[in-house]
Amino acid sequence: MACIAHEPCPKCGSKDNLARYADGGAHCFTGTCKHWEPADADYVVPPGGEGNATKKAKLPNLGDYLPLSARGISAETCKKMRYSVGSYFVKGADDNWVPKTAQIVHVTDQDGKPVASKVRMANKDFRYVGDTKNAGLIFQNVWPAGGLKLVICEGEIDALSVSQIQSNKYPVVSLPNGVDSAMDVCGRSRDYINSFKEVILMLDQDEAGAACARELTTLFPNAKIASLPLKDPNEMLLAGRGKEIINAIFNAQPWSPDGIIKLSSLKEAMSKPVEWGLPWGMPQLNALTYGRRAGELYFIGAGTGIGKTDWCLQQIVEDAKLGEKTALFLLEQPVVETGKRLAGKLAGKMFHLPPDAGNYTQAELDSAVDDLINLYDVDLYDHFGGKDWEAISDNIRWLSTKGVKHFWVDHITALVAHAEDERRAIEAMTEEMSSLCQECGINLYVVSHLATPEGKPHEEGGRVMARHFKGSRSIAQWGHYMIGFERNTQAEDPFVKTVTTLRVVKDRYTGQATGSTILLGYDVDRGLQYELGPEEIAKYHGDSNDAVSYGGEF
Repeated sequence: MACIAHEPCPKCGSKDNLARYADGGAHCFTGTCKHWEPADADYVVPPGGEGNATKKAKLPNLGDYLPLSARGISAETCKKMRYSVGSYFVKGADDNWVPKTAQIVHVTDQDGKPVASKVRMANKDFRYVGDTKNAGLIFQNVWPAGGLKLVICEGEIDALSVSQIQSNKYPVVSLPNGVDSAMDVCGRSRDYINSFKEVILMLDQDEAGAACARELTTLFPNAKIASLPLKDPNEMLLAGRGKEIINAIFNAQPWSPDGIIKLSSLKEAMSKPVEWGLPWGMPQLNALTYGRRAGELYFIGAGTGIGKTDWCLQQIVEDAKLGEKTALFLLEQPVVETGKRLAGKLAGKMFHLPPDAGNYTQAELDSAVDDLINLYDVDLYDHFGGKDWEAISDNIRWLSTKGVKHFWVDHITALVAHAEDERRAIEAMTEEMSSLCQECGINLYVVSHLATPEGKPHEEGGRVMARHFKGSRSIAQWGHYMIGFERNTQAEDPFVKTVTTLRVVKDRYTGQATGSTILLGYDVDRGLQYELGPEEIAKYHGDSNDAVSYGGEF
C-alpha cells in the first residue's frame, strides 16, 4: 500500500514520523513507538491509482447526542459539548465496509475550523480521521477564549464528567491524546489557554498524569494542579463524589519543586508565639536553651570516667517523670545494669552497687523498680544483637510509630568501630541522624568520645572544644547542640574532684548559650548530680572574685 503523507504521531508526538497510507492506515516509525492505525473508510483511491491517493476532505458526520449510561454522562452534557454517538465504517473480513457504533467528536484548529475527528469505539479502540498537526484541545471550540477558570482533563470522558458536575456552565477541555503529546497540543493552544485567568490541570492521579501536570506548569505560570482521591474525574462522578471535584478545582495548588514553599503559606504558624520547649532536668540548662524542641539532635562529649552517662541516665528519669517515652541504646552497658541505675536515679540510691555499699534494702530496690516501670516501661536495646547504625535507625523509626520521642545512643564511636574510614563513617551517620530527627519528629541524644587534646587532658579538667568530638566537622554541622563535660578526676580536694563543668559547646537555636557553663555538684550518698549554688561556686573557685553565676565563663 502506497504512503501518501507523513504526519505527527498522536502517541509519541513526533512531527512527521507517522506514515499515512492510501487505505487510511498508519504506522509510526519513531524508535519503539510503533503506533498503528487500521485502515478505515475515510480514504479513497482515485482513478489515477494508489500513488495518487488523497484524503477525503469530509470528516465523519456527527451522530446523535445520547446519554453515555455506563459513564454516567447525560444527553444534555453530550449536546453541550458536541460529543455524539454515530456510525463509523470499518472494512470487514469480506472487504466490505461495515458500520460500527462509535463516539465521535470534532477537533478544531486555533481558528475554530474542524480539522480532524476523534473516533472512540468499543474496547478503547481510538482513531483519528483528518489532519491532526494543527488540532487543538478537544472541546476548545465549545468554550470561547477568556474567563476566570479553564479545567484541562486527560481525556474527553473526564472532561464531560467535570462539565456535568458544574452544570455545563464552565469551560472544560481535554487533551486529545492523553499525556503523550500534551506539551505539543497545549503549545499550539497556548494563546487560548493563557486567555483564562486560572488554569486547573485535573489529569489522572497516576505517575504519568502527575509528571505531565508538572511539565505543563512550565508552559503556563497561571496553572494549578488539582488532586483527587480517585483515579480520574469519571471515577469520582460514578462514585457519587461530584462535590469533591468542585472542591479539588478550588483547592488546586501551584506546583513547586520538593522543599519550595511560599512564605505566605506559613502565615498562621508564623503568627503563633514561640513556646518553651520540653524542660531539661536542670533549671539553668533549661534557661540557656529555652528547653528542647522536637527534631533536635544533641551530641554529648566528655573524657573517660567523667560521668556523662550518669548525667544522661538522670535526665532520662526526669523525662519519665514528665510522661515522655524514651528508648535507650547504651552500647557499653548491660541492660540489667542500666535498669538498676535508672531505678537508682529515681530513688536516690546506688542500686548498681552491692546493698551494703549502696546503703539500700531489697524492699527499696523492689519498690524503685516498680515505680520506674509504672512511670514508663523504658525501651532498652540489647546491643548483643548488633552494633550497627542501620539496625538502630530501623528500631528508632519503628519505636517512633509507637509514640517514643526521645532516643539516647551511647556512644557513636562504637557504631564505627569496624569502619575502614572512621571519619567518613561518622560524617555519613550524623547526616542520617539529623534527617531521622526531622523525619520522625523526635529528639536524638548521641554520646561521643573525645580526641586527646593538646595540653591538659579532659580527665584533669581540660576544656572541651568542638574539634575534640570524634567526627567533629560533621557533628558541628548537623548537631543542634553540642554539650561537653569537664572534671578534674585527679584533684586532691575531694569537693573539687566531684564538681563537673557542663559546657554548651554549640547552640544552633539562638547561639547565645554557646560557650556558657554550668557547675554541677555530685551527691555521693544519693548518686545524683545537681547545680551548684553561689556558696558552693565560691568554694570551688577558692572564694575568689572569679566566681560566676550560671551561664558565665570562668
